[in-house]
Amino acid sequence: MARTQRRVLTGIVVGALIAAGCTLPVYAPNTDGDDNAAPGTPAPAASGETVRWRPCSDIPEDLVGRTADGMTYECTTIAVPEDWASPGNGETFQIALLRARSDQQKDRIGSLVVNPGGPGGSGIDTAVYLSFGARFGGLPAEITDRFDIVGFDPRGVARSSPVECISDADLDATFGADPDPDTQAEFDAYAGLNQRIGQSCGTKYGADLRLFATEQAARDMDAVRAAVGDEKLTYLGYSYGTLLGATYAQLFPNKIRAFVLDGAVDPGQDFVAGSEGQAKGFERAFGNFATWCTQNAGRCPIAPDAKGAVTAAIDKARVSPVRSGSREATAGWVFYAVISSLYTEQGWEQLAKAIDDLQAGDASGVFELADSYAERDADGQYSNLFDANAAVNCADNAKKPSVAQIRSLQSQWRAKYPLFGAPLAVGMLTCAYWPAERDPYPTGEAKGAPPILVVGTTGDPATPYEQTAKLADMLGVGVVLTWEGEGHTAYPQTSCVTETVDNYFISLEVPPAGRRCPPR
Repeated sequence: MARTQRRVLTGIVVGALIAAGCTLPVYAPNTDGDDNAAPGTPAPAASGETVRWRPCSDIPEDLVGRTADGMTYECTTIAVPEDWASPGNGETFQIALLRARSDQQKDRIGSLVVNPGGPGGSGIDTAVYLSFGARFGGLPAEITDRFDIVGFDPRGVARSSPVECISDADLDATFGADPDPDTQAEFDAYAGLNQRIGQSCGTKYGADLRLFATEQAARDMDAVRAAVGDEKLTYLGYSYGTLLGATYAQLFPNKIRAFVLDGAVDPGQDFVAGSEGQAKGFERAFGNFATWCTQNAGRCPIAPDAKGAVTAAIDKARVSPVRSGSREATAGWVFYAVISSLYTEQGWEQLAKAIDDLQAGDASGVFELADSYAERDADGQYSNLFDANAAVNCADNAKKPSVAQIRSLQSQWRAKYPLFGAPLAVGMLTCAYWPAERDPYPTGEAKGAPPILVVGTTGDPATPYEQTAKLADMLGVGVVLTWEGEGHTAYPQTSCVTETVDNYFISLEVPPAGRRCPPR
């Protein structure tokens, strides 16, 4: 899938695509504050013992440069079984949590647990961004006045026993590679890169790679619920976070208070269908961007033929990439700049300028967009977003396509989705070479659960709108809320969506079936 929305101050990206979903920077929590708790010692929430929280204002200070006005930040770490199928063997993962609490809080309902998607996105970072309030694109005061905002890094992600097995050099090679390696030699080289990545991760983790599957993480969520002291869970999941929430709903339907699943993933689709769905979604969003350019030529310097300008830029980068310092803006980097920009409608103007600047010999805008998506810093170092993304996605999918099937789909999808089809096909090579056993998540009804709000955006590229009703129908208790907007996920971007979701979270008021919210 893929993080994973840029919205708050430096931005929040909640989304999923190809190999990733959320592009949030990662920082370690403060381990100093509580003199009575040993720093780094996991709190045994799974056994029902008291969880000790410690101050951790350093996290928002690192991420944003300051704390949000009127907010306090506390962190803890809980221990969960590495394998919930064998919880008594004593092996544990450490799950990191952060809660943001407003000093204006009154009539507290409980905690709102958030997940940004990915898989691989940091819920801790997301909770920080959302804590900055509606002025900066975060949660409205109506929510922060009634709930603690709690983020957790799922197992294998960021601060929670992170899986780390892909080198920065291999990630640079992956992003810089031609997104559509059409000659056999180019395809074989890209396949060899993915094979090397799979071997590296298999050598380091062996059979334990299957432990990063979604069902295991969903069971961790119930330990999170216990850690925050809520009898029932209130949850906001974006993108892949909808799949995580849907899995929890099937496993623990009687422990749900209110669930909002925004940017729905259809759990019933297989790996190939999911990849093709994203190719279709991004192609549609790219067309919407091109239309916007035509209608807003004053803000789009590559109008009137934005599609042609982007395609020409990628083609030129294949033979004559623009240098920026020690780097070359190859076709791959230009392609991922396009991907990054389509997650939000606000990114369209940034893409148009980046392509226009690239034509003039300046690749800085391309790298700014692509590096944000890739979570690559100025020193060429990456977070573990893509390590975790591969570990979860490949463990989840029951069947992996063969290399020969991927090669065939590459040409088929290129014909159907000219810019995104072939890259989405070859992107499946990661799991084709992944050595771990599969541990697929359940796909059934959430029998006994209350109504669950499933939010879909008609122009969503990463989790296409068509998946919204499918997730709601599968759960059996899903109620669809539609936003006729652009970009990946909807809440809290417009007053209609925000008011509907807020009323549901606070008063458990379920909107009428079929409610549609207009564009901005």
